[in-house]
Amino acid sequence: MTSGKTGMTYAQAGVDIDAGNALVDRIKPAARRTARPGVSGGLGGFGALFDLRAAGFSDPVLVAATDGVGTKLRIAIDTGEVAGVGIDLVAMCVNDLVCQGAEPLFFLDYFATGKLETETAARIIEGIAEGCVHSGCALIGGETAEMPGMYPPGDFDLAGFAVGAMERGQALPAGVAEGDVLLGLASSGVHSNGYSLVRRLVGMSGLDWGADSPFGGGSLGGALLVPTRLYVKPSLAAIRAGGVHALAHVTGGGLTENLPRVLPEGLGAEIDLGAWTRPPVFGWMQQVGGIAAPEMLKTFNCGIGMIVVCEAGRADDLAALLAEAGEGVHRIGRVCNGRGVTYTGTWA
Repeated sequence: MTSGKTGMTYAQAGVDIDAGNALVDRIKPAARRTARPGVSGGLGGFGALFDLRAAGFSDPVLVAATDGVGTKLRIAIDTGEVAGVGIDLVAMCVNDLVCQGAEPLFFLDYFATGKLETETAARIIEGIAEGCVHSGCALIGGETAEMPGMYPPGDFDLAGFAVGAMERGQALPAGVAEGDVLLGLASSGVHSNGYSLVRRLVGMSGLDWGADSPFGGGSLGGALLVPTRLYVKPSLAAIRAGGVHALAHVTGGGLTENLPRVLPEGLGAEIDLGAWTRPPVFGWMQQVGGIAAPEMLKTFNCGIGMIVVCEAGRADDLAALLAEAGEGVHRIGRVCNGRGVTYTGTWA
């Protein structure tokens, strides 16, 4: 027997299941764009299925990676320019996978917010799908969490999870030796690391996100939201061509910390800072903050988003292959005896 009073609903508590269902329907076409051999089923199940044999593997080893976009999200939220952070999310995961020698196979995302705004969430997830398409991996699932009271109005957070595979015995790094050449692949900008410092520097400059960018066209916010470059397909092509001994994705820690991760004990690297021209954003940030060169190199990619470590005799051919695939390729140094990274020259 009822009392006649209207009972509480989940929606009144701040969670709108209908909005979540509408979002799933909205993003299904984007997810279908990412389909590749190995995908079984579609969105909406309790889990996602993937058939490794159908993807062409005979004795696979799985490789997994997870990451986020960090405080770059703050700029996206404040400006409303959210589509690109979906690409960032994919890039931060799949660019790591390929450094192990793995081909990214599928991706899942986690999107959390206080109140689900279907249009904003759809733009973000459509960006994720775009990143997956350009990386050859399928968007096969994810989680949208509406959590009132956990996030201020308009705020959200993102995390991503990528799984790849390689045939057993083909893992990287492998065979890195003294004399190997370092091919630096150009970044598209700041990518997705160091944004706590970036935001502090923008505050010091007195500019707001809508101001004209002092280092390029468009607004400052837009220039700082250029998505992380996806290196997967050109890197896999280089690996398959032969002669690649290692790949280093230049993320948090910059050139100084990331390159040594793929160098064996007893070997270091020499990098010529004059071998490439830094994008203007890095010079602007260094000037605004009076940042010392070592700090720049340990915090930002400084214009090099991926390093290919290859045997010297294959360097020219691999550089040509990567350039033909659309990469900006710079011969930035070599592997040498020692430890860590030694810098020579000055930035152009």
